[in-house]
Amino acid sequence: MLNKLFAALADVFDADLPIEVHAREALLTAVPDAAEVECAGKEPVGLPESILKVMAAEDAHAVCGLIAQAPLQWTPPQTSSDPLYVEHSVAKAHVELLGPSGLVPSDSVRLGLYGMLPNAEYGVRTHPAEEIYIMLAGKVDWKRGHNPYLSHVCGDRSYHPSMLAHANRTGDSAFMSVYVWYGDLSVDGYKYAGLPET
Repeated sequence: MLNKLFAALADVFDADLPIEVHAREALLTAVPDAAEVECAGKEPVGLPESILKVMAAEDAHAVCGLIAQAPLQWTPPQTSSDPLYVEHSVAKAHVELLGPSGLVPSDSVRLGLYGMLPNAEYGVRTHPAEEIYIMLAGKVDWKRGHNPYLSHVCGDRSYHPSMLAHANRTGDSAFMSVYVWYGDLSVDGYKYAGLPET
């Protein structure tokens, strides 16, 4: 099951940006390993209904069907132990598929799925790795640097060079995305500053 998901996600990274090329290559290389993964032998944890709803919408990316069926353990991300970060992570659903903590180990990328409930906010953060999110379903606003929030829907990308401050928030809609970190994959340099002032 996961091998099919990895192959389908490789097709999502279809731009010529170097970070997307690396993500695509890492996913395709990992397809045979993904076929052997049993999600670490743990019971799956399902997605919240509001996220499943946007993933089933007509305008959602086709890969959402595979994501919804995959026996994954959806939990809030654990990039930081900062209490404010933990508090602001309750409304998030995340699984690292490929990476240092992934279902399939990798030291070349950190790649996963990330969704968020409606009317939630993930504050300003920076990290050494460059990063890109590709929206798969729903709607989310992204803030990059000092720029205002911009709305993103299925197919849109939010690219964050190394150490660029960025934040995101939802309105009435949940969202689902795929992301990749490339470069310095360590979380040691990750900094969370909380909600932006504007």
